[in-house]
Amino acid sequence: MDAGDLSDEDFLAICTHNPDLRIERAPAGQNIIIMSPTGSETGAFNSAIHIEIGIWNRLHKSGVTFDSSTGFALPNGAYRSPDTAWVRKERWLALSLEERRRFAPIAPDFVVELRSEGQSMEELHAKMAEYMACGCRLGWLIDPSARLTHVYAGSETPDWPVVVVPFDQPLSGGELMPGLTVTLAELR
Repeated sequence: MDAGDLSDEDFLAICTHNPDLRIERAPAGQNIIIMSPTGSETGAFNSAIHIEIGIWNRLHKSGVTFDSSTGFALPNGAYRSPDTAWVRKERWLALSLEERRRFAPIAPDFVVELRSEGQSMEELHAKMAEYMACGCRLGWLIDPSARLTHVYAGSETPDWPVVVVPFDQPLSGGELMPGLTVTLAELR
């Protein structure tokens, strides 16, 4: 079966029958992407980042946070699992209970992608561009080996600004997530 012939139900069944795998699908079913588990160093760093965002969200109660095992059905037909994601509460509650139980048909408002050993920055930049084109408003592409974060800020044009922030400078949630500040150098 060609990946393009795979229905949404078939894709969901594959994911359900392989819970130990992290599986994504490119837009319009072009390719199935099976990702290996991350190394322990990457997993620990991702957990620390996720905790910071979770603590901020618990204090502000303005949305819902998701870990790396959560899949989202993006408007372009892709199914993606960012390392951390956040959706504004009103957008999340607008989905039906059935939609929330499956791969939610929504682009997160905020995503984090953490580069693992062996991942191509070119592919990760393309993934971030895809999130932004689907309606994501803020994204952090974190490259631990370079100790840099590429911050994507959503806009109405395809030329969204990307700002590079060193690990020793704070990252901000901006207007989308007021009060969220994370300095990655303090987490490592």
